[in-house]
Parts: sequence; C-alpha cells; structure tokens
Amino acid sequence: FETLSAAAAEGDALAVRDRALVELLYATGIRVGELAGLDVDDLDQDRRTLRVLGKGNKERTVPYGLPAALAVDDWLRRGRPAVVRTDSGPALFLGMRGRRIDQRQVRAVTAALFEALGDTSASGPHALRHSAATHLLDGGADLRSVQEILGHSSLATTQLYTHVSVDRL
Repeated sequence: FETLSAAAAEGDALAVRDRALVELLYATGIRVGELAGLDVDDLDQDRRTLRVLGKGNKERTVPYGLPAALAVDDWLRRGRPAVVRTDSGPALFLGMRGRRIDQRQVRAVTAALFEALGDTSASGPHALRHSAATHLLDGGADLRSVQEILGHSSLATTQLYTHVSVDRL
C-alpha cells in the first residue's frame, strides 16, 4: 500500500484511482460490482455516504470514513480529470482509456496489492469486504447495521460472512 500511496502522491492518475478504490472498498464493504457501477453523483461528499445499487436492484446508503473521503476527493481533483474523455459519462472510476472501470480491473488492482504484502491468505477485494465487516463489529457496530451496510437480506449470511460467534449474537 505504501508503494501505491507513493505513486499517488507523485500524481500517477491510475495510482490515485487505485488508492481511492481500495480505500472505498475497505471503508464501505461494498461488492466489486457495486463499486464499478458507481457514478460521481452517487457520492454525497458532505455526508460521506454512497448511494449503492446492490443485488436485486436494491438501493442502500453506505457511510465511509475520512481516509476514504480524502482518497476519493484526490481522485476527483487530480486523477479522474487526467483520464476523463468526452464519452466517459458519469462513472466514478475510470480505466486508462477513460471508460468505466470493470470488475476485472478492480480485482487485478486488489490482487496486486495483496501480492505486494507478501505472506497473506487474502487475495482480492472480497477480503476487504470481510475485513470491513469484521472491523465494524470489532468497533462496536451491531450485526443488523453491518447486515444493512453489506446489503445482505439474511442475518445468517452476515453472521457467516463475519465469522461471528453464537455467543456474540
């Protein structure tokens, strides 16, 4: 992550994007497809929330913290303008050709990040989703709130997903 942050600090537009998307994935626990589908107007930067279209076209509002807000703001100020094209449309995250980023690109970014970390069992964006949920619970969030943030229809899914013990429930 330090290498990515250093490249972003130097103004590499794609590194700025990658840092923002990783921060947002971790901060929100949203799915890769949900991230790729975000438009600029899905952000409420004042309230630090995202409007996310989840499975079954269910819409939910997901909060995110200051590190993600700073990274996304940097992307919008310095990164996105460097790659945007006239036909880019409203997509929040763009590839190097100015089109909406696709899920494969997001998976490649996170896989490279985890590979650079070395000895870890984590390998992709789903690990960030698990971490986000676990850290929310460890920080005192209740399971129902985490269920809503993740967009799970079943509390049992959230329990399995976050490895919550029956005692904790």
